[in-house]
Amino acid sequence: MPARNHSASRFLLLTLLASGPSVLATPSPASPPAVVRGEMAPLPVKPTSGPHLLLQPVSAKPGDPVLVTVRGASGLPTGTLDGRPLRFFAWQDGYAALTGLPVEQPAGTVSVDVTAPGRGLPVALSGSVAVGAPGYRERELRVAGKYVSPPKAVKARMEADRKAFAAAFAQPFRTPLFGQNFAWPRQDTVTAPFGDRRSFNGKLQSQHFGVDLDGDPGAPVFAANDGTVVMARDNYASGNTVLVHHGAGLYTAYFHLSRIRVKDGAKVKVGEELGLVGSTGRVTGPHLHWGVKADDRWVDGQTLLKLDFFGAQETPGVAASSPDLGNR
Repeated sequence: MPARNHSASRFLLLTLLASGPSVLATPSPASPPAVVRGEMAPLPVKPTSGPHLLLQPVSAKPGDPVLVTVRGASGLPTGTLDGRPLRFFAWQDGYAALTGLPVEQPAGTVSVDVTAPGRGLPVALSGSVAVGAPGYRERELRVAGKYVSPPKAVKARMEADRKAFAAAFAQPFRTPLFGQNFAWPRQDTVTAPFGDRRSFNGKLQSQHFGVDLDGDPGAPVFAANDGTVVMARDNYASGNTVLVHHGAGLYTAYFHLSRIRVKDGAKVKVGEELGLVGSTGRVTGPHLHWGVKADDRWVDGQTLLKLDFFGAQETPGVAASSPDLGNR
């Protein structure tokens, strides 16, 4: 028999060369409930046997969420994105992991490396995400002086707020609680996108980790997807706040509400009313600050709306090979 039939511990290498831009969603002016979703551009299916890797988006910016899907594996994969561990969960006909790029991510290419159980042998999968320049704006805002230099009397309250947020974001990791893609929490003009660099009253420097949506006081705010309410609380800076846990390390946040319509522990469905637009906390006027946290990082909600959790197709331009990497 040929010598190659006696080699052991062979690995199959699939190299994914991801390319092509993704499309960002913009709010629709239609009336609520907010069920308009961003959609990925249709992508051709490349037939493949055994485990294979799917990435969304394949062209990103700092602060974007990234969905990594593995199909054809016989068990739970392991892997990293830019060296950071991915947390996979069983999903649809395969496995998925949701993570995010940091806002400080430099432009260039980010590698995705995954090992997936195959039919008797582990399979090494690799791909990449092209990261462009963020293009964040610089803005100066005017707010009440107490929010720039909080008085000593409220420092204890701010510490209590910090602990409450930490507890809310410490939910056990589990499979997603939703059965559809994400929707806008309200349909209106984006007045401030994710990532704006801000100074308040010319002093306090910060970055905007959310998307601001315009709205009249008292206008309804809806859940962006199914989940469990893990915070319904008045906070010093974010005002009346609702946090919803969607599973898979994913949360959505709704700040500055004039009224909260749900309670801690409530199970909510996409399009269900959570509260009303307001101007509580550190704000310049009535609006909804909508935040998204994935894998312990604040990420851009507009890109979350583009992710297809249920029908992701193969990324274009896939180069696949199966060289024998066994010891000889």
